Amino acid sequence: MLSKLLTSALIAGAAAGLIAALLQLVFVQPVLLHAELYEGGERTHFAAASDHHHGEEPDPEAAPADHDHAAAGHDAPGIGFEAGRDGLSILFSMLVYAGYGLLLVALMALTENRGHRIAPREGLLWGLAGFIGVQLAPAFGLAPELPGMAAADIGARALWWVATVVLTCAALWLIAFGNGWGAWALAIVMALAPHLVGAPHPAEFTGPTPPELAAQFAGRALGAGLVAWTLLGLFAASLWSRARSA
Repeated sequence: MLSKLLTSALIAGAAAGLIAALLQLVFVQPVLLHAELYEGGERTHFAAASDHHHGEEPDPEAAPADHDHAAAGHDAPGIGFEAGRDGLSILFSMLVYAGYGLLLVALMALTENRGHRIAPREGLLWGLAGFIGVQLAPAFGLAPELPGMAAADIGARALWWVATVVLTCAALWLIAFGNGWGAWALAIVMALAPHLVGAPHPAEFTGPTPPELAAQFAGRALGAGLVAWTLLGLFAASLWSRARSA
């Protein structure tokens, strides 16, 4: 049984991690590379507005050329692949999701020992719960960050992130398997507690990265995570169901 559990978890995690890595390469990494240009000073936010001094009129003949130069300079980096960096990113993603898969399948096995059968459809809900606990709930206080963005002390952020993940996952477990209003009320308190305390943030928000890029990065990172976690739950439940009945 242990070998079946490990095999199901590792295959499901590796597959979901590969899909997550591909989504990140196509949708998330171009935004990240674009932000690195601002962090390194190759591009400057609001540079076009500072080209004209206050009170001076722009040269009509030079305006089209300046506009073309600005437009060309703000093209986002395209989709590319570097064997070294991107290959390691794919491998790391597969390893991380394999770890998530081990946790997910172990919890599924524990749940089935308590009399709850796990089917592939339920696996979708398990994956969604994992996404909420590990990515969405922490992002409510600490959104995915781009290079160059202002941030609080990394130790304080890591502590808040871990506490949020643990409390949110425990709250989701109580909501799903708790008995009575007492368990559900406790779950609500646990889920809200880290956000009522508040995530650590810097005293001032400064940095060279445009906020539009930060918003796009956060949205795409969470979207890729949603797809990967949902598929992880589906793969894990499907493989676990087959291994259990074999």
